[in-house]
Amino acid sequence: MYAYIDGKLTSKNPAFVVVEAGGIGYHINISLNTYSALGDAERCKLYTWLYVKEDAHTLYGFADEGERRLFLHLISVSGIGPNTGRMILSSITPEEIQTAIVQADLPLIQRIKGLGAKTAQRLVLELQDKLKKEGVDSLISMPQHNTIKDEALSALVMLGFAKQTAEKTIDQILKLTEEKLTVEQLIKQALKKL
Repeated sequence: MYAYIDGKLTSKNPAFVVVEAGGIGYHINISLNTYSALGDAERCKLYTWLYVKEDAHTLYGFADEGERRLFLHLISVSGIGPNTGRMILSSITPEEIQTAIVQADLPLIQRIKGLGAKTAQRLVLELQDKLKKEGVDSLISMPQHNTIKDEALSALVMLGFAKQTAEKTIDQILKLTEEKLTVEQLIKQALKKL
């Protein structure tokens, strides 16, 4: 429902912030990673996710899009809810979490409060292939979209194609095409070949 909230940071503590945007104060739960990223800023932009259940609507906020995407991957695993996902992001950095899952580093994952052996194994089992397929650091570092190739590659990865395969296809198209393609044309041609 809310992609992000950009506004004045009126209150901040390690568990949540209050961001005023358009005269409304939004109570947003955050991880320690996001808390550290905010620093002493008076204004902030938090990428958000709204958790809706019978008795509450809860906003979770993230310093960047990559952290939010990692959080959504984490909570897609059976037995991991939003609070556990936030606990994981507060215990170790998103980069460390991603690396631990890809490399099946169960001891590191089990050191996170609230995660036992079975949950750690389930995390690796369900997310390892997804994170490998997307490529190293794809969740953490979002491309700056400075080139048509970057934008097309990002779109194809979001559609579920393996990063290496999509990149090879895009490179082939760019080599064979002399005219300057738009992002849309490049994506369409890549989809025909993938």
